[in-house]
Amino acid sequence: MPLVVERATALGRQVLRGEVAGAGRLIVGLHGLTATRRNVFHGSRLLERAGARVVLYDARGHGASDPAPRRDAYTYDELVDDLEALLEQLADPTPAVLVGVSMGAATAAALALRGDARLAALVLVTPPPLAAGAPRAVDFEAVADALAAGELRLAAERALPQGLDPRWRQVALAAIWQRLSRHRHPHAVADALRVVPRSRPPFDEERLRSIELPVLVVGSRDEADPLHPLAEAELWASTIPGAQLLVEEPGRSPLAWQGAQLSRAICDFLRARGLLPAS
Repeated sequence: MPLVVERATALGRQVLRGEVAGAGRLIVGLHGLTATRRNVFHGSRLLERAGARVVLYDARGHGASDPAPRRDAYTYDELVDDLEALLEQLADPTPAVLVGVSMGAATAAALALRGDARLAALVLVTPPPLAAGAPRAVDFEAVADALAAGELRLAAERALPQGLDPRWRQVALAAIWQRLSRHRHPHAVADALRVVPRSRPPFDEERLRSIELPVLVVGSRDEADPLHPLAEAELWASTIPGAQLLVEEPGRSPLAWQGAQLSRAICDFLRARGLLPAS
C-alpha cells in the first residue's frame, strides 16, 4: 500500500513517499545515502510473512520523495525529524523496530537517543564512521557535481571507492549506476551528497553507551565497500551496551546485500527477544 507523509517545517513543506505491507510488529526500514527504499531488504518479503508490518520510505530528496525545502536541509537532525513525523502518522500502538543502513543506521540511533518511547529495538546495518573527519574513499563533491549535471555514468564512475580492487570494478560500477538511476530528483541527491557526509551523526561513542534498546549491528567484510569497514561496525557493537554483532563468514556475500538472509537474521534476533511471533 502506498504511503505519503507530508509535514510542515520551518523551511517549507516536506513530502516523503514509501509503502506499507503486512500486519503485526511495525518494522521501519531506512536506507543509506544515494540509495532508495529498495536497498534495505532488496525485495525480500520474509519479514511480512513472519508477522511484521513493514514500512519502507525514501529519505528526503531520494527515490520518489520530494527534495528538501532548502538545498542544505539534509542534516541528520532533519532526517530524524522526518522519521519522527513518519512514526507519528503511522500511530502504531506497539513500539517499532528500526532497521537502518549506513545513513539510515545513524538516523535510527539518533532517534533512539532522543528517548523516543515508540521504539522496541534497532538493527544497524553497516553503520557510518563515528569519528569526525574520518578519511573518505570517495570524493562526494565530485559525484554530486556529475549528478547535478545529469551525467549519471560519470557520477557512478566517480562514486567508485579509491583503491578498489580492479576485480570488483565492473560489478561495483553496475551496482552504483543502478542505485543512482532510481531517483526522481537527481539534483536533490546531489545536494544530499554535499551535506550528509559533512553532517556528523548527532552523537558520539559516549552517547551511544546510553542506548538501552536491544540492538543488532550488522557488519561487512566487503572489499568493494571500504566506506563501511568492519572495524566501524565492531566499534558500534562494542560501544552500545548489550549489542550483538553479526558478520557474514569469510568469503561469503555480505549480509547487507542479501535481502533474504538479512531478513532471516533480523527475524531470529527479534524472535529471541519476543518481538516477533515464534515460527
